[in-house]
Amino acid sequence: MLKKLSDTIYYLSNQDDKERPTLGLVCGDRYSLIIDSGNSPQHAQDFLLEIKNLNVPPVKYVVITHAHWDHFLGMNEFDAIVIVNSQTNETIKEWQGLSYDDCSLQKYVTTNQMSAMCMKIIQTDMPNRDSFKLRSPDITFENTLTIDLGNKVCILERVKSTHTDDSTIIYIPDEKVIFLGDCAYGTTTDSLFHYKQSLLLPMIKDIQQYDAEMFLLGHESICDSYEMNIYWKELTTASQVVKSSSLENAIESFKAENKRGPNDNELFFIRAFVNDHIVQSQ
Repeated sequence: MLKKLSDTIYYLSNQDDKERPTLGLVCGDRYSLIIDSGNSPQHAQDFLLEIKNLNVPPVKYVVITHAHWDHFLGMNEFDAIVIVNSQTNETIKEWQGLSYDDCSLQKYVTTNQMSAMCMKIIQTDMPNRDSFKLRSPDITFENTLTIDLGNKVCILERVKSTHTDDSTIIYIPDEKVIFLGDCAYGTTTDSLFHYKQSLLLPMIKDIQQYDAEMFLLGHESICDSYEMNIYWKELTTASQVVKSSSLENAIESFKAENKRGPNDNELFFIRAFVNDHIVQSQ
């Protein structure tokens, strides 16, 4: 069910059990814009059915926040202009060359081109898989792009990210709302979950330049500025004490600098930054 953030902004909440991220809808006087197309045709169709029940202007644009499958595999279902940054476009090209029959999917999982969860979702939610061909985006941009929906401006910007190198955020100035996609999360490399430590502060700087009061995230749905500031503080506090691949040294450093032990979130982040040192040393 769509949730209403304001008179012009709606979102469909993430469903972690189905690997479905948050999807967004921004409405202007003339057109509407969608943020992320879902993890499958079925996810996209469910979203479109919800939108159909609203009295909103026609959907003209779909913006993909980054090239992870759960955010773009539904884009064939939209009769709209699909917008991506140039690096996202390059990754989508790779997916356009894939086949989606069971034999091919299993091969991609075996060779680590695709996760087992992705294969399961495709098999469940993608009809006519044997003939499926992922469409091409219509517009690519390098760094920033401004879209006017009719008295409703959306600013698209590619930002530095601890999650992927192709992250796009969408800012709606008059609402002080920003869609972050997954850019503020970590990533997994060689089975190690980590945050890209070198990109943490540049990422936060890129995001905080916008005057935002509400933040839509890919897998938590919505946070206000107070909640986001806590998240940033816990991340930066954890990052500051990690200087090597030693978890023990990082925890001791945290206790010395903060006169307390790390809370559960901070400990999770410390482990992730330690893992980043391991990944970078490999």
